[in-house]
Amino acid sequence: MNKFGDLKTKSIEELEVVATEVREKILSTVSKNGGHLSSTLGATDIIVAMHAVFDAKENPFIFDVSHQAYAHKLVTNRWDSFDTLRQFGGLSGYTKPKESECDYYMAGHSSTSISLATGAAKAIALKGEEETRVPLAVIGDGSMSAGMVYEAMNELGDRKYPAIIILNDNEMSIASPIGALSRILSQKMASPFYQKIKSKTKEMLESLPEGATYLAKRFEESFHLITPGILFEELGLEYIGPIDGHNIESLIETLKIAKSMNKPVIIHTQTTKGKGYEVAEGAGSDKEHWHGVGVFDVETGVSKKKAGAKASTAIFSETLVEMADEDEKVVGVTAAMPSGTGMSAAMAKYPERFWDVAIAEQHAVTSMGPLAKEGFKPFCTLYSTFLQRGYDQLIHDICLMNLGVAFAIDRAGIVGEDGETHQGVFDVSYLRAIPNMTIFAPSSNASMKEAMLFAKEFPTPCAFRYPRGAFSSESEDITPFELGKSNKIKEGEEILFIGYGNGVGRAEQVAELIETNPTILDLRFVKPLDKEVLVELAKTHKKWYVFSDTVQMGGVGSALLELLSKEKIQDIELVTFEYEDNFITHGNTKLVEESLGLLPEQLAKQIN
Repeated sequence: MNKFGDLKTKSIEELEVVATEVREKILSTVSKNGGHLSSTLGATDIIVAMHAVFDAKENPFIFDVSHQAYAHKLVTNRWDSFDTLRQFGGLSGYTKPKESECDYYMAGHSSTSISLATGAAKAIALKGEEETRVPLAVIGDGSMSAGMVYEAMNELGDRKYPAIIILNDNEMSIASPIGALSRILSQKMASPFYQKIKSKTKEMLESLPEGATYLAKRFEESFHLITPGILFEELGLEYIGPIDGHNIESLIETLKIAKSMNKPVIIHTQTTKGKGYEVAEGAGSDKEHWHGVGVFDVETGVSKKKAGAKASTAIFSETLVEMADEDEKVVGVTAAMPSGTGMSAAMAKYPERFWDVAIAEQHAVTSMGPLAKEGFKPFCTLYSTFLQRGYDQLIHDICLMNLGVAFAIDRAGIVGEDGETHQGVFDVSYLRAIPNMTIFAPSSNASMKEAMLFAKEFPTPCAFRYPRGAFSSESEDITPFELGKSNKIKEGEEILFIGYGNGVGRAEQVAELIETNPTILDLRFVKPLDKEVLVELAKTHKKWYVFSDTVQMGGVGSALLELLSKEKIQDIELVTFEYEDNFITHGNTKLVEESLGLLPEQLAKQIN
C-alpha cells in the first residue's frame, strides 16, 4: 500500500511534508545500507512534484542512471520494503520494472534517458495516446556530458514528439545566465503569459515581409542569447528555466504548463546536492564522496567502514604516480570516476598529464590513441561495466591501429550492491574477440605492480583487470610478467587448478579444503595463453578446474577449451567455475556468490 496515497490530491503544504519524510527515510536507510545519497536527496522535490501531476503507471517515468530515484520508490508502494535497499533479495538501488509497475525502465548507466524518452514518445504517438500519456525523463547535469544525450535531443527536437525532460542541475551550470535581466526572464519563462507571448512573437515574425525577416530573426536570436536555454532551443526543444528545484509549487505549475504545450520541453531545475542533510550539502564537503557512500553515522557523517586489506585500486593509484614520477611519457584518462578508479592522485600531482573527460567513455578511449601514436604511454582507466560503452572505439580507434594504450579495468568481477547494471563480468569475453589485444590479470597486490610495469612497456594494446576491494590472494610473489607466460604457484598431482586474476585466491582457498593435492597455476594471460606449459600439464593432469570472476561464454574456460581443441588434446575433463549465462543480482558479494554456489566451501564440496 502507498503510505502517502495519491499525491495528486494533496496540497502544497502536504507535499512538502511528504518530501521531508521521504528525505528522512532515505538518509536513515542509506546510512545503514550504503548507497547513493546526495543526488537522490537533491531530486526528492522534483520527484514529489512529478507524482503530484502525473500518474507513473500511465506516463513513463524515466530516470537517467536512476541512482536518484529513491524518492520515486518511496512514493510508489515501497516504503515498507525500503529498508532492504541494495540488500541481497531486497530492493534494487536502481529502477527495476520487475520490482514495480511504476518503474518504466531498468537503468544504471548514464545518459540513456532522453533516448528512452524519445523511443517512448514514438510508441505513444504510434498508438495514438498523445492526449493521455507523455514520457518524463529526469537527467542530471553530469549526464549531459555524454554525446548520446545530444543525439537524442537532436531527433526529439526535429520530430517534435511530446516529451518532458527535467534537467536536474545540481553542480554545474549548462550556460551561465548573463546579468539581472536574465535572472528576471528565467523566473518568468515558466509562466503561461511568457509562453503565449513567445508563441505570438513567432507568429508575428513569420508573417513579416521577406525583407524584414532577416532582421527580425537576428533580433530573436539576440534575445535568446541572454538566457541559458539557447542550446536546447537550437536543437528544437522548448526551454523553461532555470527554476528552483526545491520549490514544489513552482515545479508543479511548470510541469502542468509543459504538459499542455504538447511538444518536447526541457525544464531546467537547479537543486542542491544532499538537500536536507547538512553534512552532505555543505560547501566544504567532499561532493564525490557523498555521491555514493558506505555505512555511516548520521549525526557526524563519519564512515563506519572497518579497515581491511589494501584495495587493488589503491595499489594502482600508488603505482601510477610512481611511474609518472619516473617517466614523463606516462599519461592517463578516466571518465567521471577519478576517485573511484584511483586516478585522482595522479591528476592532482600532474594535472597536465592525467585527465577526467566526464561521462564520455567513447571519447576517453579514442583520445588516448593519438597520445600512444605520439610516443606517450596512456593508461585508460575505467570500470569494467563502463568500458563496454567504448567498445567500438576499442576496435576501430585503438586495436585496428595497434596502438599501445593500456586499459586498466577496475571493478572486475562481482561488485555487490550495485547489481546487474554494474557487475564487471563481461570484459574478458568481449576483449578476447579483438585482434591485436593482449589480455592479462594480476592476482595479488604484489603482482598488481608487476602487471602495471609490464603494461607500461608493452608497445601494443593491452588490458588488465582487478577487483573491487582487495585481492583474495595474499601472495607476495613478485615474479615479473612475461608475454603469454603463466606462473605455477603450487606443485601438486592429479588435478590442476587454473586461476585467472582474483580467481587465483579462490583456487588457493579451495585447495586447502579438498582431499587431494592440486597443482595451482596462475594463468596470468588469457590472450595469448601459455600454450607450452598448458600442453605439458595436460600430459599429467587430466582434470582441470577453472577459477575466474568472468562469464563462462567466451571466458577463460572457453579459451582453454579452444586451445585443447586446436592441439587435439581430447582426454582432459575441464570444469569451469565462471558465471552462468545470466545477469547477476545485487547484494552483499558473499551472499551473491553463495547463491551462485561459488564460495570456497561449496566448490570444495563439489570437487570432493
